[in-house]
Amino acid sequence: MTAPEEDKLREQALATLTTARDRTTLLTSCVEDPDLTAQHSPLMSPLVWDLAHIGNQEEQWLLRTVAGREAMRPEIDGLYDAFEHPRAERPSLPLLPPDEARRYASEVRGRVMDVLESTAFHGTRLTEAGFAFGMIAQHEQQHDETMLITHQLRKGPQALTAPDPEPVALFTGPAEVLVPGGPFTMGTSTEPWALDNERPAHRREVAPFYIDTTPVTNGAYQAFIEDGGYDDPRWWTSEGWAHIRKNSVTAPLYWNRDGKQWLRRRFGVTEVVPPDEPVLHVCWYEADAYARWAGRRLPTEAEWEKAARHDPAGCRSMRYPWGDADPAPEHANLGQRHLRPAPAGSYPEGESPLGVRQLIGDVWEWTASDFLPYPGFQAFPYKEYSEVFFGPEYKVLRGGAFAVDAVACRGTFRNWDYPIRRQIFSGFRTARSGDV
Repeated sequence: MTAPEEDKLREQALATLTTARDRTTLLTSCVEDPDLTAQHSPLMSPLVWDLAHIGNQEEQWLLRTVAGREAMRPEIDGLYDAFEHPRAERPSLPLLPPDEARRYASEVRGRVMDVLESTAFHGTRLTEAGFAFGMIAQHEQQHDETMLITHQLRKGPQALTAPDPEPVALFTGPAEVLVPGGPFTMGTSTEPWALDNERPAHRREVAPFYIDTTPVTNGAYQAFIEDGGYDDPRWWTSEGWAHIRKNSVTAPLYWNRDGKQWLRRRFGVTEVVPPDEPVLHVCWYEADAYARWAGRRLPTEAEWEKAARHDPAGCRSMRYPWGDADPAPEHANLGQRHLRPAPAGSYPEGESPLGVRQLIGDVWEWTASDFLPYPGFQAFPYKEYSEVFFGPEYKVLRGGAFAVDAVACRGTFRNWDYPIRRQIFSGFRTARSGDV
């Protein structure tokens, strides 16, 4: 790596770390301390836990591991170990109070800035191309997304604001796109900050299939509801049917019917459900049932990635649907720039060569696939990031959402969760098998 290349990566690391911390500060300063220490749902940590956990992970990896410095607060490591304490237990722990958590995270960051200036971006796998700094920026942004989920779950008045996406004309393009069959390269071996589950790049053979041009919208999903979709076991797996009956699930999370119209609660505001937005806050079982009702299915993870990355003209896999350039505002709805998905059909400059839109940003998209390792997978830098989650109990989501920062969203990026989860910013698009 040349010195100018290293300087550019160092600037990128600084920018992504700063962007993440600015967002963390916003998410933890827009409410009073009681809201930071409260647990707003047993599914989520108190916001103050996330804040100190962000600082603790940064200290452990960048100060202790990369720089070899002594621990600042070793006595709190156990409190902020995500595997040692389930989320439901965290409010009972002797957590750092808000002001102390802020000071700790700030002091860690100040020392990290010195480490960033002095660390060579080569020599070890952890420091190569600044990977450790990119990993920590992604980690913080992932917790920022988690904190935004907590803000959506929080009862009370609106605490966050953001401009709405630009209005667009109703999308009138083709409902689906044919993705040709054949091989493509899935995953990556070259993306410098890609995480272990995205690696290594490998060849996949995919039969031809059709995929929705845009994510499924609220209006389309309402048709499923009005047709009795939640009352007909034909559309549901046995596990899905048992889940919705046991938990009285009859619509996406945060939806309520008011006479003939549907309302939703979004970050403290109640509003009419916009029919042209991608449907949000549905679990895998709901997405799968809708697809069956529509005579279609969820795409596999390989199909989704081929639709998002395959360039038929160049016979190659791109970093993003629009090419190799980093995401810009005209490409996708990312980074909490807005607090809602953009209307279906938005961002024509972000569409794939085949004409598929909104594959990156807006809503995480459920796929049909279980979360499994790629051939040749190697855990790095620790097994608990991916390896312990591999198995049929988790389903893969792809593409990111409006709550996801660009540093934690690529054409190869993989997310996963239980098929019952709905508090996440999840939607979907459907597919069907096709002929050439």
